[in-house]
Amino acid sequence: MKKNRILIILLLLIVNSFSAQEKPNILWITIEDTSPQFIGCYGNKNASTPNIDKLAKEGIRFTNAFSTGTVCSPSRSAIITGIPTYKMGTGNHRSNYSIPKFIKGFPFFLKQEGYYTSNNVKTDYNIANEKAFIKEAWHESSNTASWSGKKENQPFFSVFNYAASHQSRTMSMPFDWYKKYVWDYLSEKDRIADNAFEIPPFYKDSPEMRKQFARVYNSIKLTDNRIGKLLKKLEDDGLAENTIIFFYADHGEGMPRGKTNGINYGYRVPFIIKFPEKYKHLSPWGKAGSISSQLVSFEDLAPTILALANVEKPSYLKGSTLIGENRSKEKKYLLLSTDRADNGPDLVRTITDGRFVYSRNFMPFMPQLRYINYLEIGEITQQMRLDFKNNQLNELQKSVFNPRAIEVLYDIENDLWETKNLVDEPAYKKVLVKMRKQLCEEVLKAKDIHFAPEYEIGLLSKTTTAYGYRQSKENYPFKAIFNMALLSGKTDSKTIKIQLKELDNDNKFIRYWAIIGLMSQNDEIIKKHRSDLIKVLEDAYPPIKITAAAILYNCFNDKKSATILNGFAKSKNIDLALMTINYLLYIDVKTPFVATIKEAKEIASYPYKVKAACDDFLKILENQ
Repeated sequence: MKKNRILIILLLLIVNSFSAQEKPNILWITIEDTSPQFIGCYGNKNASTPNIDKLAKEGIRFTNAFSTGTVCSPSRSAIITGIPTYKMGTGNHRSNYSIPKFIKGFPFFLKQEGYYTSNNVKTDYNIANEKAFIKEAWHESSNTASWSGKKENQPFFSVFNYAASHQSRTMSMPFDWYKKYVWDYLSEKDRIADNAFEIPPFYKDSPEMRKQFARVYNSIKLTDNRIGKLLKKLEDDGLAENTIIFFYADHGEGMPRGKTNGINYGYRVPFIIKFPEKYKHLSPWGKAGSISSQLVSFEDLAPTILALANVEKPSYLKGSTLIGENRSKEKKYLLLSTDRADNGPDLVRTITDGRFVYSRNFMPFMPQLRYINYLEIGEITQQMRLDFKNNQLNELQKSVFNPRAIEVLYDIENDLWETKNLVDEPAYKKVLVKMRKQLCEEVLKAKDIHFAPEYEIGLLSKTTTAYGYRQSKENYPFKAIFNMALLSGKTDSKTIKIQLKELDNDNKFIRYWAIIGLMSQNDEIIKKHRSDLIKVLEDAYPPIKITAAAILYNCFNDKKSATILNGFAKSKNIDLALMTINYLLYIDVKTPFVATIKEAKEIASYPYKVKAACDDFLKILENQ
């Protein structure tokens, strides 16, 4: 009898050992639009973020983590697919272009290996057929999704996205809306006063600006409170000891000069990983409370999570595996990118080694604070424009309104707020040359598809994918295209001769970058070459024709160019309409286009981004 009892106990132990969960749970806590310098554990003594700080104390805090983009949907595209947007063609905010069928949302591979996958709640993946993509990746994706749907002893991968720090809360929505949805949710002791923090130097330190900027601190405080409730729920459900936690923001701070801009303030994010006692041996960065300076980008998240779950990664994932036996060698630098945000076009490519951030602006005629309606409706942006108009800003504060330098180099270790461009500093020449070379090598290696205009990506997406198209030397001779793009922003006589000559090139992308480069030339130089530009109005490729018309109208008040611009502003192709209207935002004399813009705003088929550009145009007129 005693032997039978012992045998039964042994059998139960064996059964329990097989039924017990073998793989770790993985919890992602993502917040929106937040730079690390506004969080307590990253050194901000004015911030109140005890729950995030506790995660850092019990986990590993990373100081060199970067989003691959500077606005939400491109960032999330890179996260969910594990492929940078400049390879996928998903860098332009809120687009819906096709991607190859073999590329899955990486939670799909976790599902295949028995994980329960849940997403609460944001998707915004910036791809075509998003609903099918979401269904394939997640067991549940909703505002109630959590680990609660999993079976007993089934491991889970759960994402919780907190929007309280989003740009809508910190600046874009009216102050009364912020008060209702942020301020009123905070207890009196949790509220941060207007005078209780330092304001970054590129914003004017005034009562009006402080009233607006306090929204950042209070929104992050509300976010931290909600994170605390989630972590308590994890404890109460008895899951904390089996769960590895990742915490990060989707990109940099959602304030003017941050989000949408290709500098450190737009890219760098807070990033923490917490290993419970059971999995502490998996940390290659040391014990709890350690700080790592390892370079991390969002391209690394998918392969890292698959490695944690012991799931074989697909061959198309080229990011680093940060954890595990097959941990990748640490990178020496990262390539980052920013493209169109809402109605504001751009193309910036950035390289960073963690200390230095080097960015190349390929459309330097666009200022840092370019017209993006979602920023323009914000009271803080309106205050900045008013202060600029009234000449109440210093040179640094004025700089966000001016055309950008074609390249910038910042030493973040000694200049966190990126106030001094080191490009012309002799002491940093070696650093500049090295980082410029690295950026060019990495962009060439990637065959960056965003050097094709968005109009082209939209067309080819109907029959193929940008991801595949960029790899064709015949269709997309990228080295020649990139070499032409590298001239954009240079204003010497040698450059303009090359640009004018290449307006006759057989390749439409090379001609496109020749005319884009001419947009950066000063008016006096352009005036010497009117006849060359008039010929370009006959170019069969619409992006070239539109750009030439914008140059000719602005410099010469050319009537034919005005007719062309009025026509394309109401084009059935939304990419051409948006391109045209964006040019019209920056021309000096807007009168001939007012009726057209009013008509365009009422075109039912036009999406938000086009109508937003129309709103910006009309608002500029109103304020003149």
